[in-house]
Amino acid sequence: MSAPAIHEPVESRYQRSWVLIGFIALVCLPGIVLRLAGIHPDPVPGAIVFGFAILAAAFLLSWAAETAEMDISQGLALAIIAIIAVLPEYAVDAVLAWKAGADPAEAEKGLAIANMTGGNRLLIGVGWPIVFLLFFYRTKLKELVVNRQRSLELVFLAVATLYVIFIPLRSHVTIIDTIILVSLFIMYMYFTSKVETEHVELVGPAKAMGQLRDAPRRSLVIAMLVFAAVTIFCSAEPFAESLVHIGEDFGVSEFLLIQWLAPLASESPEVLVACLLAWRGRAAAGMGVLISSKVNQWTLLIGTLPIAFLLSSGDFGFTHGLPLDTRQREEIFLTAAQSAFAIAVFMNLRMGKLEAIGLFVLFATQLFITNEGVRAIYAVLYTVLCVVLLFISRKEIPHTVRDAIAVMRGRDLDPWPRDPGPG
Repeated sequence: MSAPAIHEPVESRYQRSWVLIGFIALVCLPGIVLRLAGIHPDPVPGAIVFGFAILAAAFLLSWAAETAEMDISQGLALAIIAIIAVLPEYAVDAVLAWKAGADPAEAEKGLAIANMTGGNRLLIGVGWPIVFLLFFYRTKLKELVVNRQRSLELVFLAVATLYVIFIPLRSHVTIIDTIILVSLFIMYMYFTSKVETEHVELVGPAKAMGQLRDAPRRSLVIAMLVFAAVTIFCSAEPFAESLVHIGEDFGVSEFLLIQWLAPLASESPEVLVACLLAWRGRAAAGMGVLISSKVNQWTLLIGTLPIAFLLSSGDFGFTHGLPLDTRQREEIFLTAAQSAFAIAVFMNLRMGKLEAIGLFVLFATQLFITNEGVRAIYAVLYTVLCVVLLFISRKEIPHTVRDAIAVMRGRDLDPWPRDPGPG
């Protein structure tokens, strides 16, 4: 006879979850302490220490986000996490835009635009395919379906992309862009907050936190969100600087380092959170984090660049702002074209294996190409693929738009002819 299965006591699993939360919090501390103390480790150990701090903060964010879904909608919880996770990108870009406003020579380098476009393209070109890869590995399914309430993010992302794609026709990113894009972000957050709370099954540390009474649980969630935000804010910039210094040792140009290595650090929190959710069987929620992060970056991030530039330069004219040269305009157009293609991929609320591969391959193959003609070809290719996918999904697009409108009005969603399911 086989021996009876031995089940770990519930109390033991509960205690182990709290030990894990405490350990992960301790891993965050070196990043905070070193930054506040003004200590600058050598590039390699610095990248390790600050990198682990960001990874640990991502774990705390994912647990806090899942627990928060007991009190607020999944969409709002993911949006809050996306805002916190993208804080490093805001910090780095604000510093670069400030330097550009104070020094015309810095403005000519276009590093703020390089960082912004690099971060946006990394998020879609690497983040989205990685989440799909984890989803495919765990489920063996060839199609990732997201919740119909994600229609709200997709519609706002489409409106923002349609606006940003025309920015390269001008020579500046101005305060007018700030007003429009930040207004879009505020509207997005408002409508997201109206989505009804859904039932969620918690596991691991999130389950341990969820067993607390309402007041202690909510206080702990807020404390974890704040602590993770401080960790990310303190660790991301020195992590990026460590990567840049390592890259400089190999003779890589400053523009490419700021465009790709710095965003690799600042984008890692939201990608890690999304991957953790996908690994735990919540790939749709993980993709929701990345879509929400894209909305944040495509509205609030771009919209805040002129503010930092104008405050530094002291020139507050409505027609003045962060200057754009030819290369920077090309970068914005290429990034907008990639965004349009990504929206077309998810316009029917599902992404297949070929689409995920296409997102990654198109990103990876143009990563270090600086030739203007070749980059223009990639932008046109993204645009053509966007049109093709929109044509294929033409019968489902009206349903996505109607779902977004229904979510904004707080109404129940009518069944689709081809219902994507709960996601």
